[in-house]
Amino acid sequence: MDQSIDHLRITADDFARRFAMRTSNLMWLLGAGASAAAGIPTAGQMIWEFKQRLFVSQRKVSPKAVADLANPIIRNQIQAHIDSSGTFPALDTPEEYAVLFETAYPSESDRRLYIDSKIKGAKPSYGHMALATLMKSQLTRIVWTTNFDCLIADASATIHESTEPLSVVALDAPELAEQLIGDGRWPIEVKLHGDFRSRRLKNTNDELRHQDSRLRSILVDSCRRFGLVVGGYSGRDDSVMDALEEAITDKNAFPAGLFWLHRGDWAPMPRVCQLLAKANSIGAEAHLVTIDNFDEILRDLIRLTNGLDTTKLDSFATARSRWSAAPKPAGNKGWPVLRFNAIAVTQAPTICRRVVCGVGGLKDARDAVAKVNAQLIVSRTRAGVLCFGSDSEVRKAFEDYGIQDFDIHPIESNRLWYDDTGEHCLVSDAIVSAIASERHLDVFHKRGLNLLAPRDVQNSALSELKSIVGSLSGSVKDSPHLHWREGVGVRLEWACGHLWLLFEPTTVFEPFEDRDKTIVADFCRERTVKRYNPKLNRLFDFWSRYLAGDGREIRALGIGDGIDAVYRLSNQNAFSRRATT
Repeated sequence: MDQSIDHLRITADDFARRFAMRTSNLMWLLGAGASAAAGIPTAGQMIWEFKQRLFVSQRKVSPKAVADLANPIIRNQIQAHIDSSGTFPALDTPEEYAVLFETAYPSESDRRLYIDSKIKGAKPSYGHMALATLMKSQLTRIVWTTNFDCLIADASATIHESTEPLSVVALDAPELAEQLIGDGRWPIEVKLHGDFRSRRLKNTNDELRHQDSRLRSILVDSCRRFGLVVGGYSGRDDSVMDALEEAITDKNAFPAGLFWLHRGDWAPMPRVCQLLAKANSIGAEAHLVTIDNFDEILRDLIRLTNGLDTTKLDSFATARSRWSAAPKPAGNKGWPVLRFNAIAVTQAPTICRRVVCGVGGLKDARDAVAKVNAQLIVSRTRAGVLCFGSDSEVRKAFEDYGIQDFDIHPIESNRLWYDDTGEHCLVSDAIVSAIASERHLDVFHKRGLNLLAPRDVQNSALSELKSIVGSLSGSVKDSPHLHWREGVGVRLEWACGHLWLLFEPTTVFEPFEDRDKTIVADFCRERTVKRYNPKLNRLFDFWSRYLAGDGREIRALGIGDGIDAVYRLSNQNAFSRRATT
């Protein structure tokens, strides 16, 4: 994160206390992230769908080949194709969404149909209902949004039991927004439609540009009367960011504060950092608020806000569908309906070592470890270098970088929800190391994936695997330089309140280069094409038991001092059954 705004970061609970004292003087600006819990994809997710569509159509490949957009290998493959064209904006730049959207769907009518398909059937989440509850008590007066959905209006209609109380203003009626705000006819939702649903701003006609300018002028004026909470919005839309930057040319802007809600440990977009820093420089209270998600922060706000009638909100929360544990499969009753390639992590580390020193990013930290051949597992966060290993090894690796602090760091479960946090990276690397060490497996890192293969394919513990798949190693017939072993890919994920180890039987190749992709794909297809359900079921059984062992603890480093990463795994796959009423 930009170090210049590090001092502006506050926690969610700190923000909740401030919000409760000044809620009626705070407006909201919502982006696509606020609707994610309702099932509507964010701009970032749609960007990858556009890239995927272009890749499939231009490379003439099967959609199934690149269906898993969560797979880093597939993303890298698609991004390499996009970059090779030389015609698209760079990865993660603000212009990506609009340019890719118009290229993937050149017809404006097709773009409208695409957006409509994403919105159709979405229902308000807890966050929308909570915001509508605040509106009903006029503790939230204005909500600005770049979203196309009607979730705020739907939530308001449910809470108010009428569509009348909420005034919704769209791009075609800026004068109505001006009148409603001037008369104080709350609550109001203003739909900014920054990219006009299907067009870039520069492609719109003069009338729309004029209306857009008027609506944003009203936003600027409102920012000089009220504070602002920004949620689920990345700052990609230049026209909205221009308006917020214009607002802070007035030293009286955001009198109740500017609070930017931000998920994750990664840096917000540069313009967001610049906006907060500039707002702070003119004396406005400006903060980056670290949150888990939109629904959870609204839950926190509702708890601390007095004078609310939460009857309908509580009823909504109670009625929401919940998952429940299915009984353990037994006998021949046909359960489970689905068997998942996941086993529960029943014990995981709760602390690690934290070192504050002058080393750079994650690569620099790992280079420092490799330089002195230290037996450590490390990650990097804003808080410092996080480590598993003996204290002497930690000091040996980082003493040349001026150790300023050397203490314990708690690994909180909410830091493991997302796979891009430093804690998740550390715990993930450590469990792979523990499994590889305890189960005598070699580790191969391939573009974000962890592949494990037996060190000795003659090991008697692998006889069951051999009976299922046949040979466990060999060379590719037409490419004798390519050696393969039967193996498994693993990754760590958080779901349903638990850590899970996901595994996928696979073939591991070495050495492997990009020029071998076609040969490898053909070989794997031929080797696995007849692995039907009965065989896959046996394969899942084997790997579940082999990876988990007998349920005893496994250690990443096996050290007697310092802090080791200790795990236990269940050998029971996750499964589901039919819901009963």
